[in-house]
Amino acid sequence: MIITRLSTSIVSLIILITLVFFMVHATPGGPAYSILGVKATAKAIAAMNLKLGLAVPLPRQYAVWWWHLLQGRLGYSYQVNQPVALLIRVYMLNTLALYLSAIVLGTILSIIVGLIQGVYYDRLAGRIIGGLQLIFYALPSFFVGTILILIFAVQFRWFPTGGISDLRIENPGIFVYISHLTLPVLTVAIVSIAGLSRYFGQTVREELTKEYVRTAAAKGVAFPRILFGHVLRNALRPLVTILGLSFPYIFAGSIVVESVFSYPGLGWLLWQSALGQDYPVISAIVLLIGVLTILGNLLADIVNGLLDPRERFD
Repeated sequence: MIITRLSTSIVSLIILITLVFFMVHATPGGPAYSILGVKATAKAIAAMNLKLGLAVPLPRQYAVWWWHLLQGRLGYSYQVNQPVALLIRVYMLNTLALYLSAIVLGTILSIIVGLIQGVYYDRLAGRIIGGLQLIFYALPSFFVGTILILIFAVQFRWFPTGGISDLRIENPGIFVYISHLTLPVLTVAIVSIAGLSRYFGQTVREELTKEYVRTAAAKGVAFPRILFGHVLRNALRPLVTILGLSFPYIFAGSIVVESVFSYPGLGWLLWQSALGQDYPVISAIVLLIGVLTILGNLLADIVNGLLDPRERFD
């Protein structure tokens, strides 16, 4: 299965790169129009197309596009006139710090909450958790982020309102960085916990009704051993798959969260580039999201293979 997924991932990557190439060339007026503006003359646009290498036939442009990608050359930003690869590298580190932290925290809490809900689904605790899940699932990320800012940054002043460093401190250390990271991480984690924990709780509940659980209980196996030794392992497989599939949706939320907290990540960069029609940056970020999504799905299959030996390399 994993070998099949790897082959599919390679094909998907080729298709994605091709779509991004044609997306850039399908923009109204092309990249030259975006650089020079609406008042540019036809002669100026033709000169810019020649400079950008867009005056050659499309198949040759496509080949050059692939050659530049293999070399890690993503072009230059129209807005700041810097290599796109440099911008991506800087902002991606911030986004990875935010979302890896949020995914780890959200997944751990989702497993804990889901286990409680799955075991006590017909009791008061399960009903309360179910109600809270519905409430938080309906809350948009910008609302959660704003509430956290008002409470913990404005009212109690425990954390900064946004950004990634304190300009008043000459050499901000790791603790200053963590303090700026805390509220955005909590926002993403809270929004993701509602859906993930509900899904995981339903999976745990289904596992508890299966024959192997009743058989183990009839043989005198203690319930904690059944729960953590068998039910948890089996319930994790679908959760891992959901995490892999949810990556693009999590990143889509980054545009909102990073904007609310003025957090300089890829979501914020994508938003600013869209406003400025900076197509090299937009295409690079879209390409990166696609690559990371494909890798996330592949990683989910590998983890599932480790959890279930039957799904290892076919």
